[in-house]
Amino acid sequence: MVRTPEGRLIPRTEAELPPDDVARALTWLSKHSLKVTDAAKPEHLRKALEAMSLKLNGEPAADNTFRRKRTVFSNALRYAVEKGILPAHPLARVDWEPPQTADEVDFRYVPNPRQARALIQAVKEQGSRGEHLEAFFGCFYYAAMRPGEISALKDTDCILPADIEGNEEEWGELLLEESRPEVGAGWTDDGNSYEQRGLKRRARKATRPIPIPPVLVRMLREHKERYGVTADGRLFRAVRGGRIRSTEYCEVWATAREKALTSEEAKTPLADVPYSLRHGGISLWIKAGVDPAEAARRAGHSLAVLYRFYAKLLRGVQSRANDLIQLALHEVE
Repeated sequence: MVRTPEGRLIPRTEAELPPDDVARALTWLSKHSLKVTDAAKPEHLRKALEAMSLKLNGEPAADNTFRRKRTVFSNALRYAVEKGILPAHPLARVDWEPPQTADEVDFRYVPNPRQARALIQAVKEQGSRGEHLEAFFGCFYYAAMRPGEISALKDTDCILPADIEGNEEEWGELLLEESRPEVGAGWTDDGNSYEQRGLKRRARKATRPIPIPPVLVRMLREHKERYGVTADGRLFRAVRGGRIRSTEYCEVWATAREKALTSEEAKTPLADVPYSLRHGGISLWIKAGVDPAEAARRAGHSLAVLYRFYAKLLRGVQSRANDLIQLALHEVE
């Protein structure tokens, strides 16, 4: 969407001609695509579903990826029904399920607490840009926040203990209420490279409180004192005031990996993306014995999702619980 000189939002296709490469791509697609009525035939639907279940390299795609693509495909077919092009939604007639995939996090490549601290320190040591991003990465690990949640974090969302002697080991709390996931500017109504949304898997305007340890309290307090906040109260921003783009913090992260990891570790997928810190934070909670329901709540997961992604760790927690119960039974005897 783009705005007219009068300020009205209209589709970009109505305001300007597409670049030559896009025009050629659209022409190719129109010549090589099936008509909707043909695409709705079972044999073609099965091919489409199979293609959605695979990555470009031919390996099985994650369940979430397949479900997201299938939803978009289903919505397109539903729109065709609404427009009278199809008599009924055709996917309901196709009995097809994607191959089972393992969504569980590969814990061989999730950073442990020592590695996480070293990686965040290596971020900080990259000059002014790294110092500005230290608390950003701290939120990934110590609060297990998503990138969009960190980008939307406001000063008013932070409930921090008073900065006085004796409070050095006091915990704080973040009260999350918004997410700003990064998207292409062409997909937003206002032309920004992000969207303003409520929290993932939460009702609109719902909040999610997350207790944060003293180390993150100090990071956030120092960040605010040094950099202040934006006009709308956000803590983290790019040099020009907008959302910190993934290209920027991923570049800093790549350098941090080279500095903090051994040469052998750096060749593996260990902490290969910043999101690994979130996996590391949630893993730490589970290993520490935090109740799974509480760990899921803090992470913004459903309990079912937590068990699907962290099943191996949770089985270890259950084993320890069984040992405690067995010990208690012996004491009764």
